[in-house]
Amino acid sequence: MPIVTIQITREGSTPGASAATAEEKAALIKGVSELLRDVLNKPLTSTFVVIDEVETENWGRGGLPVEQFREQEQSRSSE
Repeated sequence: MPIVTIQITREGSTPGASAATAEEKAALIKGVSELLRDVLNKPLTSTFVVIDEVETENWGRGGLPVEQFREQEQSRSSE
Protein backbone atom coordinates (compact mmCIF):
# COMPACT_ATOMS: atom_id res chain seq x y z
CA MET A 1 0.00 0.00 0.00
CA PRO A 2 2.04 2.99 -1.20
CA ILE A 3 1.35 6.37 0.36
CA VAL A 4 2.77 9.34 -1.51
CA THR A 5 2.83 12.86 -0.09
CA ILE A 6 3.32 15.74 -2.49
CA GLN A 7 4.14 19.08 -0.92
CA ILE A 8 3.66 22.21 -2.99
CA THR A 9 3.51 25.87 -2.16
CA ARG A 10 0.04 27.35 -1.97
CA GLU A 11 0.15 29.47 -5.08
CA GLY A 12 -1.41 29.08 -8.44
CA SER A 13 0.23 28.02 -11.64
CA THR A 14 -1.36 30.92 -13.51
CA PRO A 15 -1.58 34.66 -12.72
CA GLY A 16 -4.35 35.44 -10.28
CA ALA A 17 -4.69 31.88 -8.97
CA SER A 18 -4.00 31.37 -5.28
CA ALA A 19 -3.68 27.58 -5.30
CA ALA A 20 -3.38 24.58 -7.59
CA THR A 21 -6.69 23.85 -9.28
CA ALA A 22 -8.74 20.73 -8.67
CA GLU A 23 -7.85 19.62 -12.20
CA GLU A 24 -4.11 20.06 -11.57
CA LYS A 25 -4.37 18.09 -8.32
CA ALA A 26 -6.33 15.32 -10.07
CA ALA A 27 -3.60 15.14 -12.72
CA LEU A 28 -0.91 14.84 -10.02
CA ILE A 29 -2.84 12.06 -8.28
CA LYS A 30 -3.40 10.20 -11.54
CA GLY A 31 0.19 10.60 -12.72
CA VAL A 32 1.80 9.47 -9.47
CA SER A 33 -0.58 6.53 -9.14
CA GLU A 34 0.08 5.41 -12.71
CA LEU A 35 3.84 5.77 -12.23
CA LEU A 36 3.74 3.44 -9.20
CA ARG A 37 1.61 0.99 -11.19
CA ASP A 38 3.94 1.07 -14.19
CA VAL A 39 7.25 0.92 -12.31
CA LEU A 40 6.42 -1.15 -9.21
CA ASN A 41 3.24 -2.95 -10.31
CA LYS A 42 1.25 -1.35 -7.48
CA PRO A 43 -2.52 -1.45 -8.06
CA LEU A 44 -4.19 1.93 -8.45
CA THR A 45 -6.73 0.96 -5.81
CA SER A 46 -4.04 0.49 -3.16
CA THR A 47 -2.17 3.74 -3.80
CA PHE A 48 -2.88 6.77 -1.64
CA VAL A 49 -1.78 10.26 -2.67
CA VAL A 50 -1.87 13.24 -0.31
CA ILE A 51 -1.30 16.75 -1.60
CA ASP A 52 -0.14 19.13 1.11
CA GLU A 53 -0.24 22.80 0.15
CA VAL A 54 2.07 24.98 2.21
CA GLU A 55 1.85 28.76 2.48
CA THR A 56 4.91 30.35 0.89
CA GLU A 57 5.75 32.04 4.21
CA ASN A 58 6.20 28.54 5.67
CA TRP A 59 8.48 27.33 2.85
CA GLY A 60 12.18 28.04 2.71
CA ARG A 61 15.12 27.36 0.46
CA GLY A 62 18.78 28.24 0.72
CA GLY A 63 18.35 29.58 4.24
CA LEU A 64 15.68 32.08 3.19
CA PRO A 65 11.90 32.21 2.98
CA VAL A 66 11.05 31.09 -0.56
CA GLU A 67 9.86 34.53 -1.71
CA GLN A 68 13.20 36.09 -0.70
CA PHE A 69 15.09 33.20 -2.30
CA ARG A 70 13.20 33.71 -5.57
CA GLU A 71 13.90 37.46 -5.52
CA GLN A 72 17.59 36.74 -4.93
CA GLU A 73 17.70 34.24 -7.80
CA GLN A 74 15.85 36.61 -10.10
CA SER A 75 18.24 39.47 -9.36
CA ARG A 76 21.20 37.15 -10.00
CA SER A 77 19.81 36.04 -13.35
CA SER A 78 19.19 39.63 -14.47
CA GLU A 79 22.78 40.72 -13.79
